[in-house]
Amino acid sequence: MESRSDDMKQQRYDVVIVGGGAAGLSGALTLARARRSVLVIDAGEPRNAPASHIHNYLGRESTPPGELLAIGRGEAAGYGAEIVEGRVASAERLPGEQGFRVATEDGRSVEARRLLVTTGLVDELPPVPGLAERWGCEVLHCPYCHGHEVADRPIGVLATGAFAVHQALMWRQWSEDVTLFRHTGPEPTDAEYEELAARGVAVVDGEVTGLEVADDRFTGVRLAGGPVIPREALVVQARFVARSAVLESLGLVPVAQEMGGEVIGTYIPTDPTGATEVPGVWAAGNVTRLTEQVIGAAAAGLMAAGAINGDLIAEDTRNAVEARRRG
Repeated sequence: MESRSDDMKQQRYDVVIVGGGAAGLSGALTLARARRSVLVIDAGEPRNAPASHIHNYLGRESTPPGELLAIGRGEAAGYGAEIVEGRVASAERLPGEQGFRVATEDGRSVEARRLLVTTGLVDELPPVPGLAERWGCEVLHCPYCHGHEVADRPIGVLATGAFAVHQALMWRQWSEDVTLFRHTGPEPTDAEYEELAARGVAVVDGEVTGLEVADDRFTGVRLAGGPVIPREALVVQARFVARSAVLESLGLVPVAQEMGGEVIGTYIPTDPTGATEVPGVWAAGNVTRLTEQVIGAAAAGLMAAGAINGDLIAEDTRNAVEARRRG
């Protein structure tokens, strides 16, 4: 992190960005290159911190998450963006068209003409002992993020909802040894049983009570009653909950997102540029698109930044016309 929140160099910026992940830093880089004054306030809690590498990011394949953020901070700061450590508690609209005031939890505040919120989401895991400790290592959810790294290994899929059958069939692309653990999920339909059997996916009844770990490696799934089924990776369906508190303080309301008829989490709706229903406020990344990967979040930050700069240009032009007419 570049500096603490008491090092803010000014009290008003063109844009304050809340969140310093891929979306926020991409937006900061774009806006700083557009010669806007930019402040990024980041709590330092990236969602992908447990992961060892980033994948599917063209030109940055297998880069450690922390390294990518360090590179991004340096690039944005190189064009004049300020990046500070802090946790934003709330934001409010100033009277008239004066922009916004952003308040941090340590009691400081700063003003901005526009806001870009890129606070991401929280992965809420099923309540099985041991999942959280192995999250991002052998406990996984996205095959495009981690499938290649566990290819051809014994993979388990933990069913907590109807989406688990889809997960099992998807992960079958990466391994011939996939087992669906019924756990607390619904029983598959006859058609689903046939699909699973046709693809060679085993189905195991019974509730999963914990994970077996040896030498700091996940080795198997423990079932109620004691049996342990050897596995080297376990797929779960986390609930994706947007970190939307800052946006909610401005009156925005998170909505549920469904996939395959099942609610997978909550997000803040935006238009394609990231504009929210509150004029002057944009959002990008996982706070508004729950299934977005890192490269998509970075692209969304760029898109939002371009829209914000265009909006500021329009305001600058209106102000210039009014000033010309007055004088």
